[in-house]
Amino acid sequence: MPSNTSTDTTNPEQPSIVSRPIVATIILFGGLAILVLSIGLSIMYGASDIDFITIWQSLTQFDPSSTSHQIIRGLRIPRALAAALIGASLAMSGAIMQGMTRNPLASPSIMGVTAGATFMIAISYAVMPGSSNFTIMLWAFSGAALGTSIVFGIGSLSKSGLTPVKLALAGTAVTALLSSISSGIAIHFNVAKDISFWYAGGVSSIQWMHVQLLAPVAIIGLTIALLLANSITVLNLGDDVAKGLGQQTIITKLTGTLVVLLLTGAAVSVSGTIGFIGLVIPHITRFLVGVNYRWIIPCSAILGGLLLVIADTVSRMVNPPFETPVGTITALVGVPFFLYLARREGSGIR
Repeated sequence: MPSNTSTDTTNPEQPSIVSRPIVATIILFGGLAILVLSIGLSIMYGASDIDFITIWQSLTQFDPSSTSHQIIRGLRIPRALAAALIGASLAMSGAIMQGMTRNPLASPSIMGVTAGATFMIAISYAVMPGSSNFTIMLWAFSGAALGTSIVFGIGSLSKSGLTPVKLALAGTAVTALLSSISSGIAIHFNVAKDISFWYAGGVSSIQWMHVQLLAPVAIIGLTIALLLANSITVLNLGDDVAKGLGQQTIITKLTGTLVVLLLTGAAVSVSGTIGFIGLVIPHITRFLVGVNYRWIIPCSAILGGLLLVIADTVSRMVNPPFETPVGTITALVGVPFFLYLARREGSGIR
């Protein structure tokens, strides 16, 4: 039986890059169809279930006097769309980080990116209460950059260099530090209630304005990431190999880092801290489609969006009519996976 695994031989001097385009194509189209179905189910189920006919009528024959129509159009549709965009953004960020650093433990939640964004959001509430959503997003961008800079700065102080485990340890320490300072700011300035949403993480308060902010950022981030895909694939083979093939590694890393900050900052500014999507999804995607980032990035986006939409739906069904923080659901999946990766790294397996 012929294998669906192919080897990229575009450049005869380039090392073999295993990819599975057939599987990737199935994920792209099949996953997209399942994602659309999941968004529909997310709209249907919640504190009160709404049948498909009512949903269809709200889209085609909207009645402003109908409470169900208002809930569908004003709350559930933007919530489901935002969950898909946030999940896609976090998954793409994790894939880019893991590809550039060759670190299987890299992800926005572990490397201090999300903690930095939340830290700056706490400062914005303390010094600029009543800031607009766009202003909060800018604060989140700067915080994501701060967290990343601190983690890589600490990691680079090591004599043996930026090993995956040391980066993960630095990220965990910086995340704990920034989270503690954020809590202190929240208590001192009496804004704990305002920023508690960002600590828990979730999409329960999403409105159309948030989707309008997220969508352009996600599209721009995906576009740039796809343009960088070949360079990240080669970079994942190692800096020496990439330089030998004529890659501008510094430019690739800077551009990729900016994309990560853009995607993560936008996601955190809207949903708060939702962990482990950027860790788990890229690994699952690589297992399925190979190590070619032309496939990993778009497939990670679809699978990440799918995971968060399903997690958000489950969070509403665990203890109705109350909602479980969606970050709790993703952590139930991500924590065991992280422990497995950390144990494997500790055994010297890359």
